Amino acid sequence: MTSPAAQDVRRTFGLVGVPTSAGSHNAGQERAPAAWREHGLVDALGRAGAQVTDHGDLAVRTHRPSPRVEGVRDADRVRATCLEVADAVARVAGAGEVPLVLGGDCTTTLGVVAGLRRTGRVGLLYLDGDVDLNRPELSGSGVLDTMGTTHLLGGGSAALADLGQDGPLLRPEEVELFGFDPAELDEQQWTTLTRLRLSATPAPEVRDDPAGSASTAWSRLARAADRVVLHVDVDVLDTGAFPLANFPHFNGLALDELSVCLRTLAQGVGLAAVVVTEVNPSHDPDGSLLSALRDVLVAALA
Repeated sequence: MTSPAAQDVRRTFGLVGVPTSAGSHNAGQERAPAAWREHGLVDALGRAGAQVTDHGDLAVRTHRPSPRVEGVRDADRVRATCLEVADAVARVAGAGEVPLVLGGDCTTTLGVVAGLRRTGRVGLLYLDGDVDLNRPELSGSGVLDTMGTTHLLGGGSAALADLGQDGPLLRPEEVELFGFDPAELDEQQWTTLTRLRLSATPAPEVRDDPAGSASTAWSRLARAADRVVLHVDVDVLDTGAFPLANFPHFNGLALDELSVCLRTLAQGVGLAAVVVTEVNPSHDPDGSLLSALRDVLVAALA
């Protein structure tokens, strides 16, 4: 099984850009993969010693105002993106590379998990300012990137609940929620989290001991999964100090706390993919935020 201990692991990453905001509240995130490249992420990883193959971008799908259909918006376009992501991730992983997937909104992670599930079970370390356990029938917005975990666990819209697999993409024991703001959860989400007995480490606990909490979370997930997807939604960061995320969160982690967590998590044996989501370059006109986050990612992955 996967060890939480830090390892001197040299991996070859296969970068896939997912320029989509179809599952989001608004446009902007579809520009993120290009912005990462413009700010030198690939070159910086290479200079730091990481091997990276850039496989380019998938189809662009920009947010559009859409009516609610069975409680969700634009499900067909979100599903199309997820299936394209699944195909790309399966190809990259099949070539022996670790997918480094640059979203896009956080429905991107459904496609990453679906692609890896074609060759067996997988776990998910969900480093996010939310737990994304909204449900179509209860959501006020119908926006699908607020429901990612619900769909990964087999609930919600039929268009996203299995993505070609026989049954749910993940079991409850294969999910580790990490870094979320407890105040962001409504009663329904707390009820679901408790009912499913999902493992969860909220932001205040992470802040108390970033390295220790990350190691503990990885170790716990390792009991259920030999392969782990690391999902990194930048809204885990406090918007007041680091306003890069598409949707604001004001009780998030500091950048240095996230850096410690990522360095711990990214060195775990069994890391099967890394997904970075919710970057909106419109919030970063001078590029300073992307540059700072680039350096954090490079320090963790290289």
